Amino acid sequence: MAGGRRQAPPREDVLAAAMEMIAERGLEKLTMAALGREVGMSSGHLLYYFGSKDELLLRTLEWSEGRLGAERGRLLTRTAPARERLDAYVDLYVPDRHRDPHWTLWLEVWNRSQSAAVEGAARDRQAAIEGAWHRDLVALLAEGVSRGEFRRVDPDRFATRLRSLLDGFSIHVAIGLRGTDRTQVLGHVREFLADSLLADT
Repeated sequence: MAGGRRQAPPREDVLAAAMEMIAERGLEKLTMAALGREVGMSSGHLLYYFGSKDELLLRTLEWSEGRLGAERGRLLTRTAPARERLDAYVDLYVPDRHRDPHWTLWLEVWNRSQSAAVEGAARDRQAAIEGAWHRDLVALLAEGVSRGEFRRVDPDRFATRLRSLLDGFSIHVAIGLRGTDRTQVLGHVREFLADSLLADT
């Protein structure tokens, strides 16, 4: 209605705008005031909706992970050998580049989770995100073992080790550590998988 109060944008639009700002300008430029200008809301309204910047960042991460989770599900349910789907999982996991926005956000949320002010419920939500990646990997490994594509490993134990390797390398890519760009990291991971997981043909 002309002259009426401006309606607040849907929450998903706010989260998408936050992620876009991180991608284009970096996390340090994401303030409540700057995001408010981007979506046509006051910083006070954003605080009303999210309560704190910590909550905004965690919600944005959950939104981004929801999109990645849908993509992961699509890749892992394809009719393809388990090895091909494992490669797709690794490709999706490792950051695209230095300052990858999704990983930049993850690192910030992890860092903030060390604060005593962060409640257990927030940590549980982070653990739920991690758990989804882990469960999908365990299921894929178990399938590959049962089909004889992978060596006989304990899927849960191997998934824990592989994800730790991926996390370490991914952090190196995200922070721009010299000598660890995406291509080099993928090469290291595939060599590790060939040596430790792939069944002899």
